[in-house]
Amino acid sequence: MTLSVRDIHLGYGEVEVIKGLSFELRQGEIGCLLGASGCGKTTALRAIAGFESLRQGEILVDDQQVSAPGRMVAPEKRSVGMVFQDHALFPHLNVFANVAFGLRRLDDDQRRERVRHLLELTGLTGLDARFPHELSGGQQQRVALARALAPEPTVLLMDEPFSNLDTRLRRRMGEEIRGMLKGRRTTTLLVTHDQQEAFALADRVGLLKDGRMLQWDSPYQLYHRPASRYVAAFTGRGSYLHAQVQGESLVHALGESPLPDDRPRGDNLALLIRPDDIRPNPSGPRVTVVARQFQGADILYRLRLESGEEITALFPSHDDFAVNASIGVELDAQHLVLFPADQPSGVISPLSSEAV
Repeated sequence: MTLSVRDIHLGYGEVEVIKGLSFELRQGEIGCLLGASGCGKTTALRAIAGFESLRQGEILVDDQQVSAPGRMVAPEKRSVGMVFQDHALFPHLNVFANVAFGLRRLDDDQRRERVRHLLELTGLTGLDARFPHELSGGQQQRVALARALAPEPTVLLMDEPFSNLDTRLRRRMGEEIRGMLKGRRTTTLLVTHDQQEAFALADRVGLLKDGRMLQWDSPYQLYHRPASRYVAAFTGRGSYLHAQVQGESLVHALGESPLPDDRPRGDNLALLIRPDDIRPNPSGPRVTVVARQFQGADILYRLRLESGEEITALFPSHDDFAVNASIGVELDAQHLVLFPADQPSGVISPLSSEAV
């Protein structure tokens, strides 16, 4: 494994911030630590970078131990690159000098060639003589990335890399940087509070809460097969329907479904309904449109069932229904996600009816 984090604990004084965190990344994988502010994700990143010491556990980079209780390899000696939230560019150095800063071991020709290649890779060709204040936010982000990649680190760490960019630029930069990192097979770990950013960039995502990893999985699994209501709530919109086990079937307000093998114990359960699990069907159970939100290609609806329960549904915008309209729908979920009926969500999220 290129990066192995094994049961690490760390904190400040009597406060334990990280409580038994474990995960691994293979070469070329992009991982993400996702969570709300204060969950410990940045502290974990700083520990991997070599800025925080461990109370328990160990961190390995390329199968070499770099952190353990009583052992702390210096940041500059653990083959780890870091892109900071505020870019941390040197204001008195131009783009070329910023990117070349960590390449003093190379001769002049090698240094120029490495910088030229990275500027071309990051779309900064021709800007090498400019200073940071002469660049846009997106250009500054690229310079920070090029500088971190210049020493060819085994692992690249990124701390909220797009938080200072507007939404459209963040999306574009995310696509560009993911393609760049995958093309170079650079093992990368980023931290963010933005679920969409995590899903767009990462191969594997770990959701943290109070210093603990709740689930480490692919974005698809995290969204469609969340391990708890908290994970379900943090990773996207959804609603819950009361469901009851009757024989080999699961009965709910949208009809009956086959009982999945991995269901929780008990006969009274909560069925997670994602907006994309619902489709219009004129012959299906009737629902009333309570609210709608036009989103361009899609319309997000809040629908009330005859049972009085409410769900959210996302339809293509040509399925245009007015508020108070009665329509038929069907449940079209590849895998039913069930939780104990009394399990709390533990998070304020767009799962509530107020999401629409």
